[in-house]
Amino acid sequence: MQTSVGSSTAGTHGAIIPDIALDQVFREARTLRAWLPQPVPVELLRKVYDLARLGPTSANTSPARFVFITTPQAKERLRPALAPLNVDKTMSAPVNTIIAMDTHFYDHLPKLFPHRDMRSLFAGNQVLIDETAFRNSSLQGAYFILAARSLGLDCGPMSGFDAAKVNAEFFPDGRWKANFLCNLGYGDRTQLGSRDPRLEFEEACLVL
Repeated sequence: MQTSVGSSTAGTHGAIIPDIALDQVFREARTLRAWLPQPVPVELLRKVYDLARLGPTSANTSPARFVFITTPQAKERLRPALAPLNVDKTMSAPVNTIIAMDTHFYDHLPKLFPHRDMRSLFAGNQVLIDETAFRNSSLQGAYFILAARSLGLDCGPMSGFDAAKVNAEFFPDGRWKANFLCNLGYGDRTQLGSRDPRLEFEEACLVL
């Protein structure tokens, strides 16, 4: 028996996610810059991470680290690193997230990838360490955004900050390094303008 597109009988694997979910995560989701004064409980942040950590990374390296800034005191530590246009929208967000990368991620590989000695592949190879940490923490940051949207949160990812200042303030031992920031909360959608355009399939894709 053939299964129609979108049918719930397709099972967990290979099923098409309903349009209402695709709308929430992609079509209707926006980058928020204004926030409602509604707190985000730590338990919800834990659920976001528990989903995001399941996304694939090379050799399960999982180099991303997440620092959730929730208190006024911690926000003031972040403020000096922000570009001027990003200050107000960051200070007003319930949660500011530093998506960072652990430059010693390979120390966890005996646990994360026990099938083979992958730690020795990375140890001492700084070029491979840096490349793997940046690429895969960026991937995990994207998974994090999708997980947050899936659980009803709005996101405001951004790169307008001084990474050296963030690293000096929050990661003085040098092991973790900031990749990008992502504000979290419940956005004030009355402040949204129109969505910026995206490239069409023919402009961005090749089928060979």
